[in-house]
Amino acid sequence: MKKMLKLTGYTLGTLLILIVILFAAFYQRDKTVEELKPLYTNHFSAFMPIMGMQVHYRDEGNKGDSTPLLLIHGMSSSLNTFDSVALILKKQRRVISIDMPAFGLTGPNPENKYSFAYYSLFLDSFLNRLQIPVCDIAGNSLGGGIAWQFTVTHPESVRKLILINASGYPVKNAKGSLGFKIASTPVINNLMLYITPKALVRKSLEGIYYNKNIVTPAQVSRFQDMAISQGNRSAFLSIIKNGFEQEPDKINSINKPTLIIWGAKDGLIPVENAYLFNKNIKGSKLVVLKNIGHVPMEEAPRETAELIAGF
Repeated sequence: MKKMLKLTGYTLGTLLILIVILFAAFYQRDKTVEELKPLYTNHFSAFMPIMGMQVHYRDEGNKGDSTPLLLIHGMSSSLNTFDSVALILKKQRRVISIDMPAFGLTGPNPENKYSFAYYSLFLDSFLNRLQIPVCDIAGNSLGGGIAWQFTVTHPESVRKLILINASGYPVKNAKGSLGFKIASTPVINNLMLYITPKALVRKSLEGIYYNKNIVTPAQVSRFQDMAISQGNRSAFLSIIKNGFEQEPDKINSINKPTLIIWGAKDGLIPVENAYLFNKNIKGSKLVVLKNIGHVPMEEAPRETAELIAGF
């Protein structure tokens, strides 16, 4: 018994030393939004006070467009994921991109609680503030889940729906992202509140793209900065630990014209889920892009923009 207690003590002691070393080597403080604004805003950026947050968004393009296109990014991302697509589409359309609560320069909501119902309420408030009664809405990954949930709860506010590698159905046999795997590991995931090294960010991004060459140092820096923006790490862990309500049966009720765009090489949400969306949303159109991963709007921006414009 004494030997066992001694061994346990040594193990715990070694673990504690390793944690201290990790903190000393990789600890990063949160960065304030004011620090990040000069790096990640432009002359189209604006901040809207809504629901206790200062919401970062961009409103670009044709102001005469009576039905704007609203773009919603995915987990741990930001409105920058749509930069290239927005640049193309805004020549004809009014394009609105947004840093969703918990992410980007918007950051966490005051309660740090998230659900599809919360995001639908948020989008309704956001569109009302901009005096937009009807929009086309496009979302990637979690943003796709938010987009179709909003379409279900506020059908009067949506003309057309665009799903890009969207969440909604259970995920099977996915490789996943290293960052998400660590965030889903109890106890260890709490270290992510303080430690977000660039090496982890890079490895996580490489699990998202099929073409690994797209992961540049500038992109790694942006994702890391957005991750450690004040309150975002806590919000991210809150979402991972609590999850979202899974309601795939609601997808059958969508009756809006729907375009489904999917990267065939998605390692996070397999292409099989694209066919489920296509099957269960009557009249929907599916386009699968070869040799593209989880974020087609970054790996194939022109093709993605042309598909949206044609739709």
